[in-house]
Amino acid sequence: MSDDNQIRPFRLDTPEEQLDDLHRRVSATRWPGRELVADRSQGVQLATVQELARYWTSDHDWRAFEARLNALPQFMIEIDGVDIHYLHVRSPHENALPLIMTHGWPGSVVELLGTVGPLTDPTAYGGRAEDAFHLVLPSLPGYGFSGTPAELGWENGRIAQAWAGLMNRLGYSHYVAQGGDVGAAVTDAMGRLAPDGLLGIHVNLLAGAIGLKDHLPAGTEQERAAHDKLNAFTTDGFGYFLEQSTRPQTIGYSLLDSPVGLAAWMLDHDTDSYHKMSRAFVDKEPTGGLTRDSIVDNITLYWLTGTGASAARWYWEFGRFLAAAGASGQAPPPVRVPVAFTTFPGEIWAAPRSWAEYVYPGLASFTEAGRGGHFAAWEEPELFAAELRAAFGPLRNG
Repeated sequence: MSDDNQIRPFRLDTPEEQLDDLHRRVSATRWPGRELVADRSQGVQLATVQELARYWTSDHDWRAFEARLNALPQFMIEIDGVDIHYLHVRSPHENALPLIMTHGWPGSVVELLGTVGPLTDPTAYGGRAEDAFHLVLPSLPGYGFSGTPAELGWENGRIAQAWAGLMNRLGYSHYVAQGGDVGAAVTDAMGRLAPDGLLGIHVNLLAGAIGLKDHLPAGTEQERAAHDKLNAFTTDGFGYFLEQSTRPQTIGYSLLDSPVGLAAWMLDHDTDSYHKMSRAFVDKEPTGGLTRDSIVDNITLYWLTGTGASAARWYWEFGRFLAAAGASGQAPPPVRVPVAFTTFPGEIWAAPRSWAEYVYPGLASFTEAGRGGHFAAWEEPELFAAELRAAFGPLRNG
């Protein structure tokens, strides 16, 4: 990244006509008939989406989200030809450790906002000043307010290089990185790239398990249970992954034309998070940070930025990366920094320690959290922040 790439302040100010158009489209939705089963096995249930649509047009306040986001320091910078949007929240505490966190799909920076306070100002949440982080939250290329790549090749390694360039541009000589979902794959790539200044990484999804499932240990009850979950995902919960990794452009036409279609597509991710999000609307019982407002904030962000197709293309890049790696038969380069891993009980596949150690030999730390699922930072932000404090504590003097 050249010194000519200037950091520009960013502020969200959505034209009212875009919100009017959104509400008009939601109100004009053509609804399918009710599913013929009592569970989600045919897809996102009609009652859930209809209540989400009602809330979207009658109760949701996008301006409140704008104010929340604009209260945080936001910036844009061009990296490798693509505009990258990021939040940069410096801690009030001296000697805070710089941390770059990467969101996933169907998430965005929305899923990480609840962690900003606990991570940057831990004393306000019962923590210690010496556990504070300077926080950098970028939007992935093609996601949110970041630009859309105009060429192929924006896979995990290229994003990892971009993130290293961003941290260097911000003046951080040493830092740590964290990610879940897509962010876990990017953070894994950062650990294998090991750019100057990266002290260590933390992930909460074993992203490589899909390609390695036939090699992962299966001797204990916990390992067999993890295999059962992984196999269930790749046979019965894999629809969005398969479509986005093979035909992102095809599904993109629908995602940019129908806000309710976009919402249903984004809810149909994994069983645990689906049920939690469904309960937020149907039963009015949110699970932690998975509130009706934050869920609709996230969907609205995708709609207003028109990133349904461009966000899906990461899966196309990832699918070809996996295929090429499998065809070569070569092991990936080793991770050359300390790795910490937290498994959350509601994760798509809650990886046991043996799986994490298989992927990350010499694993620095492993924790089994007591609650939380795939969107752990979104669902349980204070617990998640505590995990990161513990994981990165030994690296603070590195």
